[in-house]
Amino acid sequence: METDESIERTDESIERTSEEGGKGVIRRAEASDLPGINKLLYEVQKVHSDARPDLFRAGAKKYTDEQLVKIIGSDSTPVFVLEKNGQVLGYAFCILRQVADSSTMTAIKTLYVDDLCVDECVRGEHVGRRLYNYVIDFARKSGCYNVTLNVWADNESAVGFYKAIGMRVQKIGMEKIL
Repeated sequence: METDESIERTDESIERTSEEGGKGVIRRAEASDLPGINKLLYEVQKVHSDARPDLFRAGAKKYTDEQLVKIIGSDSTPVFVLEKNGQVLGYAFCILRQVADSSTMTAIKTLYVDDLCVDECVRGEHVGRRLYNYVIDFARKSGCYNVTLNVWADNESAVGFYKAIGMRVQKIGMEKIL
């Protein structure tokens, strides 16, 4: 699969969303959001390293600040944050992918959710559901056929969340540890 670098920025037509009751605003991430995004990246890493210390390093994070700035600035890797009172409470890292037409696969545009995280202090307050709905709206407006993601089987709360919001299994990855 290839990422199409020429994909237009379609979220300009998606307004910053806010809900009554001061539940925060969902918008494209900016470089000024790095401290909040980094906090959440460490939270995600802890979930993974606690569940699979054989694969994930404790205390690490997925991206350097330089990588984050590049990701945030690219139209092919949109990052959305839910921000309230200047604090990032959740994010969704996405990747737009265009699958080329081939003899075995149809040509489709996919929005892959690389990472979705909600600050542990606001879990259960529908931050993840709001981010997910925003991502779905963005994907529709971008002409995507589907939204996909991967989730580690040991992350049972995430698996339960994704099932609760209507996602279903597309494929299953398997392993045998030697």
